[in-house]
Amino acid sequence: MAVPAPAEAAAVSATTVQKTKKVKKKKSWSHRQQVAQKALKWAKKKKGSPYVYGATGPNSFDCSGLAGYVYRKAGVKLPRTTGAIYSGVGNKVKWKDLAPGDLVFFYGGRSHMGIVSKVTGKKVYMIHAPRTGDHVRQVLLDKYRKQSFNGAVRPY
Repeated sequence: MAVPAPAEAAAVSATTVQKTKKVKKKKSWSHRQQVAQKALKWAKKKKGSPYVYGATGPNSFDCSGLAGYVYRKAGVKLPRTTGAIYSGVGNKVKWKDLAPGDLVFFYGGRSHMGIVSKVTGKKVYMIHAPRTGDHVRQVLLDKYRKQSFNGAVRPY
C-alpha cells in the first residue's frame, strides 16, 4: 500500500474535514414564512378545542401546549413551557414588528402566550388557549393585552 505524499495527505485531510463538517444553512425568508403559515393552518384547525392545564394535544391544550403542537406539525420543535419557549427561542421580536406565526407573551413572559394569526394595519390578532373552562380561539390584542405584552419570539 502506497503512502500518500505530504501534499496529497493534506488534500485528503481537508476533503475529509469538509465532508464531515455539518454546515447549518440559514433558511430563506420565504421558507420560514411557509413554516409559519403551516403552523397557523394547524392552529386554526384547533379552534374550539378545550383548554386543559398541561395538555399538549391533539384534542385539548394549554397555551404553550398549543404552540408546541402546531409548530411541531410545521417541523419546529419548541420547549414545553411558556417560560422555556420565551427564553429558549433566540429571535426576539418587538410589538411593531409582529408577523403571523410569531409567539407573543404576556404578564412577565411566563404566564400566558399565543400565536399571532393576523396583522391588519395596527390590529394584531392571536390564537390562544386562554384558561380552564374556555377553548382555543382567535382574539384581537386590545389595549389591555398591549399593556401586558412582555415580548415575542419568531420560532421559524
